[in-house]
Amino acid sequence: MTLEEKFAPVRASFISKVTELNENFAHKFGYPENPGILMDPINVEDVKNNLVTLAKLPKRISHFPPVQRPETWFEVLFGPAPRVDAVPRYLYETQDEGFYNFYIENYRNIYFLPDWLSEFIQVQFNVCLDISSIEVIREVVFVGFVLYSQLIILRIAISWFLYINPYTFPWSYITTAVDWTEEILQGVMPSFFGVNITGSFFLGGMGLVADSLNHLVFTMPFLPSEGEPTQLLIHGKLRDVIIYHYLPALWYKHPIPNDLREFWVSQRPDILTYMTKAYGDLNLHLLPDSYIINQQEMVGFSVLTDNFHIIF
Repeated sequence: MTLEEKFAPVRASFISKVTELNENFAHKFGYPENPGILMDPINVEDVKNNLVTLAKLPKRISHFPPVQRPETWFEVLFGPAPRVDAVPRYLYETQDEGFYNFYIENYRNIYFLPDWLSEFIQVQFNVCLDISSIEVIREVVFVGFVLYSQLIILRIAISWFLYINPYTFPWSYITTAVDWTEEILQGVMPSFFGVNITGSFFLGGMGLVADSLNHLVFTMPFLPSEGEPTQLLIHGKLRDVIIYHYLPALWYKHPIPNDLREFWVSQRPDILTYMTKAYGDLNLHLLPDSYIINQQEMVGFSVLTDNFHIIF
């Protein structure tokens, strides 16, 4: 009898016990009558067509660390500050599509926020048209990655100079800030011909994540899934783009930000007129809250005045 045959009853007993345990646990949730979460059927042909379309898109090229393009004498002497090479948004207005449309060039390596996260940011933090706040956050994170990568490069360079003790002042600050990455990766990645490559590996991974910030697109006030891939003739060339136009879904699902409605009334009545004509049948709150409150106060005052005349 082989060793496998000796352990066959033990294996069968273990599998039956685990199966029985899972079935007893599943019965508490209505198994087998409860079919679980229903899933939409997947069209294999659509998936293949989407993959083929995605493969045909061009790849957006950016660099990490960023390309040095000094614009002042100070930057020539001390180097320019790192900047995010973001995907540009091209805004446009038409009488048919509205006043808050934009398009971006479509690439196969651009990224978007999940719909639920984009909705949370717009609703909870009132980030609608002015996205400068989240762009600043992205810029800060990107600059942090650049500065930390320079620390890693400096730490790797110090390790090649045998006469420098990296654990003495002032090098100990750099060692403390960087060496924790080696302590985490040292047990995972072996040395290459006796050379520790964990720093280089971590530097490459961090650069990949940081460079992805260049390809992250913010679609406010639209949700990322509202984009329509199409082609436009730009500078005489047919380019793949993603268009965001018409009424943002969040303006129908949630109230339009009040400061935006105040802006329409005070400075852009043409936008208010368009919104009223185009989407008046959707029962949207297009007037600012102060105007609605004043209307209610006027109606209440007129009712009191009518009652006063009736009494006397």
